[in-house]
Amino acid sequence: MVETKPKAIAKRKKKPMSKMRKLYFVKFIFRILVFIAAVLLYILKPESEYFKVLYGANFFTQISPLHILWVIWVLDMLMQVIPMKKHIPLGSQKLFKQHFKPIREKINYSALRKHIISITLSAYKVFLIWMPAILVLGVLKYFKILETEHLFLISVAFYVGDLICVLIWCPFRFIMKNRCCTTCRIYNWDHIMMFSPMLFVNSFFSVSLIVLAFIVWVLWELCVMMFPERFWEKTNASLKCSECTDKLCTQFCKKLRK
Repeated sequence: MVETKPKAIAKRKKKPMSKMRKLYFVKFIFRILVFIAAVLLYILKPESEYFKVLYGANFFTQISPLHILWVIWVLDMLMQVIPMKKHIPLGSQKLFKQHFKPIREKINYSALRKHIISITLSAYKVFLIWMPAILVLGVLKYFKILETEHLFLISVAFYVGDLICVLIWCPFRFIMKNRCCTTCRIYNWDHIMMFSPMLFVNSFFSVSLIVLAFIVWVLWELCVMMFPERFWEKTNASLKCSECTDKLCTQFCKKLRK
């Protein structure tokens, strides 16, 4: 039987999922499993020795599965401050010179300046929305409505939410107005936002993560100010749809299929 024309066209247009997107779905499943394991561990053994590493200097006095998660988080952040060509999306690596591909035309620095100011204002709108929500967690912690373990679990939930934003749906796009993750102004804000609930936890576990996340954030922000041309598709050809190899986010992949 001959295949109908609409079906044949749909079959031809269907494109395989990119390697980067497949990799990120594997990471997404892993993060979901981490969250489920953390919640079950808390429900089944709320007074467990495992969670004591979240307090003071206990990080150095006992072994816990949380040490493994800490190492994974630290490695994730280190990969954002080291120039890499594989396994990391361009959206996270665009601050580095090796990922900058100048456009053929002369750069319009006036337009570039306006663009950077605009997206930076949008970025700090996100900050102004995020911080009050985190301060509420701090107040709840102060009045002992939330405990240290709860703040840790919220951070793990944010760990999952980070990839929901990348792979499925991102609420911050309503504010940022960015085309996709590759062009996102706040792509490397992920860890500083993820660990913000642990600002109210006094321990080596929390402080070390927050300090490193802050360093990643500062490096990102400095590069935006010092090398703004790397962050706009009209000055960095690597960020154009036609140059993309990641094909990571849903919205972007749909555009390619049009």
